[in-house]
Amino acid sequence: MSVYQHFREEERGFIDQVMDWKLDVEMKYAPRLTAFLDPRQQHIMQSIIGSAGDIKVAFEGGASESERKRALIYPDYLSPERSDFELVLLNVGFPSKFVQLSHGDILGSLMGLGIKRETIGDILTQRDRIQLIATKEMRDFLIMNLVQAGKAKVNVSELKWEDIIQPEHQWAEKNVLVSSMRLDTVLAGAVNVSRQKAQLLILGGKVKVNFRQEEKTSFELDQGDMISVRGYGRIHVGEISGVTKKDKIRLNFYFLQS
Repeated sequence: MSVYQHFREEERGFIDQVMDWKLDVEMKYAPRLTAFLDPRQQHIMQSIIGSAGDIKVAFEGGASESERKRALIYPDYLSPERSDFELVLLNVGFPSKFVQLSHGDILGSLMGLGIKRETIGDILTQRDRIQLIATKEMRDFLIMNLVQAGKAKVNVSELKWEDIIQPEHQWAEKNVLVSSMRLDTVLAGAVNVSRQKAQLLILGGKVKVNFRQEEKTSFELDQGDMISVRGYGRIHVGEISGVTKKDKIRLNFYFLQS
């Protein structure tokens, strides 16, 4: 049975990479650290490597509610610690009395520097504070080169992990019955709107799946997908816990209101 049949066609490249990483760890019997992965990629990697056998995988994003995490693929003799993931916590200082910066301002500035998204983890915001989690190898580059975001001058410095911004909102677990895993169907059930309204949100460019805009209403969701809906918040697709006698899918998901 092919491993590909459990995933999407466009995910074959990442699946091949995961299997290559696993083989490399088996051959060398030494751990391998990845760049930051989104929730769907984490799910794929966990599904392929699993927790049984001689090779295992662990994830760490720095924060208790991190979405983006690095993966450590390791032989079972190792007991991973946070230091193995080579993460740094950085403060983005800016004149908060005169200007407000958003998550988008920081991300846009990072991309403008030519930085690959997979080298940056979560961007944490709290009123007049902004922090970002990055790979250790990006620390000096960010401190020297991230000097402006939006219209504001910024300065970057390293922080201790005990100074990390704690999330003000918690993910709430919810369950819903859906007739299919289509994006419009799941979205309608998750945010309690009509399917027509859900389709309008999708076609209007207000919905992202795994951080990428998705305008196909029939897009098939799967476990581990992250849905972001402008004006409604975020939905993390969890487990499918069963099917009713009327063929309704019992879907478990986690909801974070915006």
